[in-house]
Amino acid sequence: MAMKQTLTTIIAISVVSAAHAAGGSVERGAYLVSIMDCAGCHSGRAPDGAPDPDAYLAGGALGFELPGLGVFWPPNLTPDVETGLGAWSDEEIVDAIRAGMRPDGRTLAPIMPWESYSVLTDSDAADLVAYLRALPPVRRATPPPVPTGGTAGAPYFAVAMPN
Repeated sequence: MAMKQTLTTIIAISVVSAAHAAGGSVERGAYLVSIMDCAGCHSGRAPDGAPDPDAYLAGGALGFELPGLGVFWPPNLTPDVETGLGAWSDEEIVDAIRAGMRPDGRTLAPIMPWESYSVLTDSDAADLVAYLRALPPVRRATPPPVPTGGTAGAPYFAVAMPN
């Protein structure tokens, strides 16, 4: 009887551990989002420049002009289906974070430090996705990219490349 209980306990622990690994840890994902400073770019700002808690990870209010590429605004990372990541699969989110690749095959703007994030473990990536999925969806569109020479409809930083 003791052997059967031990085996049942081992199986139960294995199932819970596998489910945790597959689903990721929301708490650890929150920690990773914090140390990776995702909110630094992907969150909205109040008029005085302070973080807007209602626009946390709902898309950056300030874009980045990259010489020769145009102006880009950091997208909404909440699970909103229309303006955020709600329509993306977990794998597509991980590909964007670790490989800089959008679901449509385009590369993310170079301001996104995906090369630094390419070394995230599968567990780290699952934790990030779990946290992003747990956020409340915020319907907040960011401006579309503007090609070089175009007119930007929102504020942006001009990134200067060294000579």
